[in-house]
Amino acid sequence: MKYEFTDGNGAIFRLSVQESALKRQFFQERKESLLAIAWNRGADQTITIDEVPLVLPSEHALTLMVSQSFSFENPNDIILWQYNREFYCIVDHDKEVSCVGFLFYGSRGSMMIALDADEQESFGLLLRVFQEECKQKDMIQGEMLRVLLKRLIIKLTRLAMNQHLHEETTQPALDLIRQYSLLVENNYRRLHQVQDYAALLNKSPKTLANLFAQNQQPTPLAIINNRIALEGRRLLTYTDKTISEISFELGFEESAHFSRFFKQAVGKTPRDFRISYKNSVSGKIGK
Repeated sequence: MKYEFTDGNGAIFRLSVQESALKRQFFQERKESLLAIAWNRGADQTITIDEVPLVLPSEHALTLMVSQSFSFENPNDIILWQYNREFYCIVDHDKEVSCVGFLFYGSRGSMMIALDADEQESFGLLLRVFQEECKQKDMIQGEMLRVLLKRLIIKLTRLAMNQHLHEETTQPALDLIRQYSLLVENNYRRLHQVQDYAALLNKSPKTLANLFAQNQQPTPLAIINNRIALEGRRLLTYTDKTISEISFELGFEESAHFSRFFKQAVGKTPRDFRISYKNSVSGKIGK
């Protein structure tokens, strides 16, 4: 069943429960910029994110970004919450939920969170309240759904911090890591050097490198390079843009520079990567 709330201001909220068709193709549906939270209530299954298969274990939640394309092996077992910034902007409400740059837009990409028996019961009760509220049709329905979504995000953020953060990570260190991750997300197409982001944060590149190392995070440069490479893979996979067009879009002055960067990051040239993907699709169709 799919529940949906919209209003005259462009807000979108969706809740999908036991839906047999559950997927998103970002480059075909980009008019709807939706963040998502998926909860696998069944057995371990495969989720394919941007054509890369990933095991989503039983009773785990997963955050999905606006620009990710995804599909599930067993969608009937998935609970999926989706919403846009007009419904609830996590950046504007970061002081309330503290998830920006960590739960969403973090340095490690999609965040996977395990739910123990107590949390499964708690999330199940919250889901029931979501479903009840989705059936209401009155002037305060939208606000009630926002309150519930805020609770869901806070609960997941707390769990994720316990499961994924170094035990000695301080709040100031976490805030700086989150700020850096969000800056990269917003500027990776034009800023490719750590010093660019260090200047925006009024820190030295060495300070950032030490802080990320102390907190067992990827290096600041790796975060930049991984994000550029990820977008390169998406554009090569889902669009017909030329390599020169993609190079320009990602901030490279010459396509040769992008090709060298991409091969070092991915292991294939852009051309070989695109050919390999098209061959794999043809092979699936042939079967």
